Amino acid sequence: MPTIQNTQQTDRQILISFIIPVYNVPATMLNECLKSIMALSLRPYEREIIVVDDGSTKPAINGIDDFIDDIIYIRQKNGGLGSARNRGLQNASGRYIQFVDGDDALSKTMYEHCLDIARFQKPDIITFEFSRKKTEQMTYNDQPAISGKELMRHHNIKASACCYLFKSSILGKLRFTPCTYHEDEEFTPLLLLRAETVVQTDATAYFYREREYSITTGKDVRSTIRRLTDFKAIIFRLYDLSDKIPGDERIALKRRIHQLTMDYIYKVIVETRNRHYLDRQLGILRKKGLFPLPDRDYTKKYKWFRRLTNSSIGLSVLMRFLPLMKRER
Repeated sequence: MPTIQNTQQTDRQILISFIIPVYNVPATMLNECLKSIMALSLRPYEREIIVVDDGSTKPAINGIDDFIDDIIYIRQKNGGLGSARNRGLQNASGRYIQFVDGDDALSKTMYEHCLDIARFQKPDIITFEFSRKKTEQMTYNDQPAISGKELMRHHNIKASACCYLFKSSILGKLRFTPCTYHEDEEFTPLLLLRAETVVQTDATAYFYREREYSITTGKDVRSTIRRLTDFKAIIFRLYDLSDKIPGDERIALKRRIHQLTMDYIYKVIVETRNRHYLDRQLGILRKKGLFPLPDRDYTKKYKWFRRLTNSSIGLSVLMRFLPLMKRER
């Protein structure tokens, strides 16, 4: 599949590789995404923009004429979001990696704050906030750097890989599992476990837009079951891995597994509305040792959800009222 590379390289190392996977993204959205990156205070030799066209019906390059000289364009056979991101990682040479979905954008002022952290503190990972509305922010609260495993032991984490600016050097062989939904749920915790220094900032640096026909919003039964099946498989892989890693990392990953299992049960309830299917999935989780949910002092909602799922009456209550409750990850 073709690769078009027009970005001029220099001997100076690129600070950030922006990896943008696209699949049938409207040209207006992709142009806005690229404009948001070009507007940042990065010199041409400090940035690398890699657009991975994952087999769009019409090549994405046809709608981004204004950026041809500023990007690396790669077109491949459709393989899904994870496959496209992996292709981007294969071609990235930046000190840091930033994933940006082609229908989203970076918020200039807030992302500049993240760039300052990268330039001056040089942590392994910077994690920031996202918003579905364009916002402005004048002040920021940054937390002292901690390790990724400490973060995961004591806090819930954001799933989206787009909310993390991370050093390429910590990746090793870590890649996305191709051809799955919810691939970030597997990639993000494993990335954090590799980080010695993580700086958290409340800068709302990422503008997220949910398209009506994106791969995560399909409402038909087949799409729903596939999403749930892929999600369950990710939980099982993380669970199997947790028994093979050292104590502190295991504790950190177990918390994430417990949260994901809660989220999976939630999704089964609200997306299928089928008690028979729910009971069958709970039986599978029980055989794996993931249900009942363990008694842990995580969050109030986790503790309430755990109690309700431990009885048939509680499950009936959730089946009836859960869509009215706000999900917590």
